[in-house]
Amino acid sequence: MLTTNYKFELKGVVIHGKKRGKELGFPTANFKIDNSTSPGIYLSFTEVLGKKYPSITFIGTVDTFNETDFIGESYILNFDQDIYGEEITVKVLKKLRDNQKFKSVEKLVRQMHQDEEKALKFFAAN
Repeated sequence: MLTTNYKFELKGVVIHGKKRGKELGFPTANFKIDNSTSPGIYLSFTEVLGKKYPSITFIGTVDTFNETDFIGESYILNFDQDIYGEEITVKVLKKLRDNQKFKSVEKLVRQMHQDEEKALKFFAAN
């Protein structure tokens, strides 16, 4: 089963971010991490409030918007709850792609949709 086959685990308390993910149609649970974690976009399970959800987790700096803070963000698939202040555990399963800087917000959103489509297919098959 996938939950026992994860690469690494991250824990943190959900904090307020810039709300950019929500504005782009991909609300994320933001949490602080140290910069020793390998940057990238990962398929993951996010555990919150006693339940486990398929998710896509971003680790790194948001280069498209020229930000320098190293962060963790989980986009929890098919999830719409206020979890600010809750502790989450992210079990990272597989790297989807490297972090990259996009030339426009439109190109970033297009890639995010492609990432979501790949994640949905992955979780449906596993």
